[in-house]
Amino acid sequence: MQSYAPRFIALAVALAALAGFVDAIAFTRLGGYFVSFMSGNSTRLGVGIGLADGTAVLAAALILAFVAGVMGAAIIARRFAERRKVAVLGAVTATLAAAAGLWMIRPGPLPLLLVAAAMGMENGVFARDGEVAIGVSYMTGSLVRMAQRLAGALMGDPDRWAFVPHLMLWLGFAVGVVMGAKVGLAAADLALWIAALAAGGLTLVAAGLTRGATR
Repeated sequence: MQSYAPRFIALAVALAALAGFVDAIAFTRLGGYFVSFMSGNSTRLGVGIGLADGTAVLAAALILAFVAGVMGAAIIARRFAERRKVAVLGAVTATLAAAAGLWMIRPGPLPLLLVAAAMGMENGVFARDGEVAIGVSYMTGSLVRMAQRLAGALMGDPDRWAFVPHLMLWLGFAVGVVMGAKVGLAAADLALWIAALAAGGLTLVAAGLTRGATR
């Protein structure tokens, strides 16, 4: 993350908050499944297969939707290389809006598969040379890197504050989860529309940040 300007790190934190927001909504609606955290769904998949209780199907569907979203973002980023952040975020916004619209017609797992695809796409916003540079929808890697930078600081590394961006990313996600739980309870079926509007706002922010930028 250190290779990105502070304004882009702030955008990444905001995207992590969006991922936490929708993850909390999905978690409460799907009874313990996730739309951004595929390690959790992989555990649900394995447990479901082991217990043969039928829960593996939804976990597998969410994982496949997430993977499809990542692939879609990679294709979009390559097609619109000069404006890849805005193009990918535009796709995220459109997918969340489609999920919100579908939820109004048919609430349940199906629209949340679209949300999982949107979260997979979100990880393509910060990609470089075909690889994800900043994962904004899963926090295990951020916590590992934060801990490594903290250890380095304790051992006298020159950049004592290198852990801060990773900590901020995790905090952004955690705050988003809290907001998602509260808004999901208060706004009910409109919660996904709020997520779509937030993604649209972040798309506009990205358009401003990337004007004339190279990263």
